[in-house]
Amino acid sequence: MVIETRKEGLYCKAGDFYIDPVRPVARAVVTHAHSDHARSGNEMYYASPRSEALLRKRLGNQIDFYALPFGEQVRFGDAVVSLHPAGHVLGSAQVRVQAEGEVWVVSGDYKRDADPTCESFEVVPCDTFITEATFALPIYHWPSIDAVVESIHAWWMANRIRGRASVLFCYSLGKAQRVLGALQDLADRPVLLHGAVAPLTQIYREEGIQLAPTDLAVNDRTRRGQDYSQDLIIAPPGANGTPWMRRFGKCSSAFCSGWMQVRGNRRRRGHDRGFVLSDHADWEGLIRTIKETGARRILATHGQSDILVRYLRERGYEADAIRSRFDSARQEDDAESKEEGAKT
Repeated sequence: MVIETRKEGLYCKAGDFYIDPVRPVARAVVTHAHSDHARSGNEMYYASPRSEALLRKRLGNQIDFYALPFGEQVRFGDAVVSLHPAGHVLGSAQVRVQAEGEVWVVSGDYKRDADPTCESFEVVPCDTFITEATFALPIYHWPSIDAVVESIHAWWMANRIRGRASVLFCYSLGKAQRVLGALQDLADRPVLLHGAVAPLTQIYREEGIQLAPTDLAVNDRTRRGQDYSQDLIIAPPGANGTPWMRRFGKCSSAFCSGWMQVRGNRRRRGHDRGFVLSDHADWEGLIRTIKETGARRILATHGQSDILVRYLRERGYEADAIRSRFDSARQEDDAESKEEGAKT
């Protein structure tokens, strides 16, 4: 086995390194800066150049970081490693490992939809493909982002007429910036950002990503009783129900996530609206990607891995599930929300 599972995470013995380890290790190849993939305590971090500022923001400037440009090969022991775009968030990567006469690819999280706020997914041919399975159910089929953002804008405008602030909850890294990118030609005033969203958005701007104008929802210029009734505010899910929300008075809230494909999830979260927008592959995207890699062996992790494995086996693939700390897609979803909600 080129890559095996250990208590620390995915391990390549030939190169003596881990991919997205869950416990501190000497050498960590990190696919992207989300909290369930990038953790503190590793001696050395290897990731794409555009991940560096995001990782330092989340893990601290003190981390030892080595940039691996997409497509550039580096040798770790008896393994040759390269990173390739995953299309998930800015700088997100797949990890290609060549060792023992085989090529393995660890996808990390990925999506196939076009997204100008990050690098587009690259199909990497391989013998074994380790794929995420967050939304591995046929019910998940993503609408176009243009249609989703037009709906978000229409909701915002309707709330203006009613004199209510519009608070849109979405993940502070990736989702928030994707929405801001799509709102460029629609927003007629700055979109207001929660304190957890603003610094990550600034990193995107510094990387040359074009976004709608923004301002902090709360800053030195804000006043007690300020009128937010005409504003769109973007905040992480964890901010919902916190004292931070009180300043907006009467407001309408919405959640932007792939989970909104299932109507009951909106009711469970207590929001007025749900907008279906995900930075993960939907069912069709997962199946399409697996086919295009040409891999004969598929290993699935995160989320609905058992369902995906059964589907693939019925079609002649050698397929199995990899158990991890984030087996439940809902756990992964809530872990990111919890981390972001702790910030103000």
